[in-house]
Amino acid sequence: QGIQQAKIDMAKRIAAEQPGDYFIGRRYYKPDFKFWGYVRKPGEPWATSQLVMLNEKQKLAPDRQQVNFGSDNNYEYKLYGRFSGDRVYEPASNTIYPEFILKGYEVISTNPPPIFKSQFSGSGQAAVTRYQIEKPE
Repeated sequence: QGIQQAKIDMAKRIAAEQPGDYFIGRRYYKPDFKFWGYVRKPGEPWATSQLVMLNEKQKLAPDRQQVNFGSDNNYEYKLYGRFSGDRVYEPASNTIYPEFILKGYEVISTNPPPIFKSQFSGSGQAAVTRYQIEKPE
């Protein structure tokens, strides 16, 4: 019941996002990995988001700017920038991810609604290990 209501609430929230020249990002910090998090277009569900490598040549990521790595795990951001079209190898996951060139950001929420199964209380999910990479639903 609670999970279903959370999904309905999330769908309403996403539908209310204004179209524009920006992206929605959810920081997904895992200590052993170098990816930044999930990025999607406004108005699109999290299931369409992509796990990205951040190009910080123009703008540092929020946690790197504060020299407090991972301190913004699960924060939601309005991201300004673009996908470069390049793909970047991430050695810990042995996977190639799309590159997102960060030009700016605004914090949307430091405690956003859940997007991963493990975040729903009572979901019956086993604890996620530090090497598992979750996908948003």
